[in-house]
Amino acid sequence: MLSVAVFVGVIGLLAAVLTRWLVHPDAPIRLLDQPNERSLHTSPTPRTGGIAICVSLFVAWLVLALTTHLQFFPINILLGAVIIAAIAMLDDRHNLSAGLRLLVQLSAALVMVYGGFLIQGEVMPGMEFAVSTAVMTVMTVLLTLWLINLYNFMDGMDGFAGGMAVIGFGTLSVLGWAQGDVLFAGSALTVCAAAAGFLWFNFPPARIFMGDSGSTTLGFLVAAFAIWGSRRGIAPVWLSLVIFSPFVVDATVTLLKRAFRGEPVWRAHRSHYYQRLVQLGWGHRRTVMVEYAVMLACAGLAWQMKSANTRTQWVMLCALAGGYILAAAAIHRRERIGDADFKT
Repeated sequence: MLSVAVFVGVIGLLAAVLTRWLVHPDAPIRLLDQPNERSLHTSPTPRTGGIAICVSLFVAWLVLALTTHLQFFPINILLGAVIIAAIAMLDDRHNLSAGLRLLVQLSAALVMVYGGFLIQGEVMPGMEFAVSTAVMTVMTVLLTLWLINLYNFMDGMDGFAGGMAVIGFGTLSVLGWAQGDVLFAGSALTVCAAAAGFLWFNFPPARIFMGDSGSTTLGFLVAAFAIWGSRRGIAPVWLSLVIFSPFVVDATVTLLKRAFRGEPVWRAHRSHYYQRLVQLGWGHRRTVMVEYAVMLACAGLAWQMKSANTRTQWVMLCALAGGYILAAAAIHRRERIGDADFKT
């Protein structure tokens, strides 16, 4: 246990040191995020923090792979993450086409599937579907592509994506420890540690952003760990999505609303609920602290749902959905009041 804590601490420290190095104006890798119509920041800010996260993770995972002699460590997840990080780093520098990015993301998802990581077991509480491998493959690929991109969509506020990674993967680690799965728990904890080292410099006011190299890699890892955890009997995929539901719900609902209105869903915008809270005057720090509270609540709910019976799990899911609906309605109402005040 002590050796695991030391190892994880070293990874967190490595991520912090690398992030600090990338923050410096004289860093050899210097890419600035220029404010645009989607941005909530107003001045150019480095967007290379994802490099620190990825390098720290890959160092940690290579050590784990070597120490387990590649017998138990999910090397296909590592390879998929490397592919995602590589194309994202190129995109951060050269603005690659969406089609090329999607093709590479598809390749990473298929690498994971080739390693046997497929959605299986409960798709919802008490519900299991017997479907062919081909159907499971399609479902797995679509889920992976969506989580990669939604995490990228949600990386638009200081401390937000990093905080979700710390809380989300920290919760997965706790679930793994509860099942006695040291490898899964330790691997999830390395993601938590790498994100925490970066978050030290990303918390409002942010000195650096993670960029696509960080957000898309973390999104891929959400999918990978959800499926891996399901295979190991730690938690079904749907329970992992409950943990990350603050991102999943906001991104999915916003995308569907924009598509329904005929708006180009691929175009930059500021209509996510967290962005709207900032624009209502909450600011980055207050908004992200409230979001952290929601994330922790979802983590606690997932922990309770893990040991609950099917009926209770459905009641909890409905309560969670109701909470999100009430929160969305409150934001809509506040915006209407603000519009009315402005017109008067």
